[in-house]
Amino acid sequence: MTALKKYARLECLGLWRETPEAQRRDVVVNFGEASLILSDPRTETALTHWSLPAILRLNAGGTPALYAPGEDAAESLELDDPEMIEALETVHSALESARPHPGRLRTVITAGLVAGLGALAVFWLPGTLMSHTASVLPTATREHIGTLALNDLARLTGAPCADPSGQRALARFATAVFGANPPRLAVVPDGPVLALHLPGRLIVMHRSLFEDHDGPEVAAGYALAASLRGGAADPMLPLLDHAGVRATLGLLTSGEFDEGSLSHYGERLLKEPLAPVADADLLAAFAAASLSSSPYAYALDKSGETTLGLIEADPFPNGTERPALSDGDWISLRAICAN
Repeated sequence: MTALKKYARLECLGLWRETPEAQRRDVVVNFGEASLILSDPRTETALTHWSLPAILRLNAGGTPALYAPGEDAAESLELDDPEMIEALETVHSALESARPHPGRLRTVITAGLVAGLGALAVFWLPGTLMSHTASVLPTATREHIGTLALNDLARLTGAPCADPSGQRALARFATAVFGANPPRLAVVPDGPVLALHLPGRLIVMHRSLFEDHDGPEVAAGYALAASLRGGAADPMLPLLDHAGVRATLGLLTSGEFDEGSLSHYGERLLKEPLAPVADADLLAAFAAASLSSSPYAYALDKSGETTLGLIEADPFPNGTERPALSDGDWISLRAICAN
């Protein structure tokens, strides 16, 4: 983080040549999150963006320093600002550390790779590292990490309810609401949040959604809303943010995740406000599930004033002929936390 604080707002003047035949022109050079931004000093319009890891020094040790945005690039940039040169050289050193060197032992190569990635993680901001890591995680890893998050959350909500008949009914409820390949559902006995989404398509629901209502529409609405939030904003990102750069880097390089990094993540989950879900998206989800949205709307607001859109545009205002669950399954589901 020291390097990040030092270079985050670094800016200087330079001389840019678009092609070898073009005249040099003054530019403002900004050290960005993952790129070097060259702008016209008069109009402040960006002229070009150079990717930080691709930048090459053309005259090692020479003055002024001469750079290109990559091999065989036509552009060039002259810099004489010591701090900007230092920043670019540090990025270059980090990349060199990450490249394998023939003849060294495997452990040395691995250590260099990790060190290089660690330095780059500092320069490119933890958010960039975490976004990339989340984007490449396989499904099985996401599900495993989601289960770890649920285990930490269970300290505050109690362990997921496990009545066998209730679990079978919960599986049928998931299929009725989401169709083929539904998310995993877990019902917990306590806690202030009624439904939230964890990595690995894992939706955690409060027992009251089943025990306090006459039918499955309210619970279905909360599950659908949680699923839509999980689709709009990857729940892996706040989890990795809590775990930190070290745990994220370990996950990216080795596939192993430090379980201890999730300590007290449950408190964060229960404190963070839930993002709003657009009525249009919810109504489409209710329609796809062949469910009425009005019971969910009135559960959110007994008066219906703030959820009028879900009531007036209810895709099934009179209910549906096909029940979401049989009476037996609904009774089992309401008793899932009885033991």
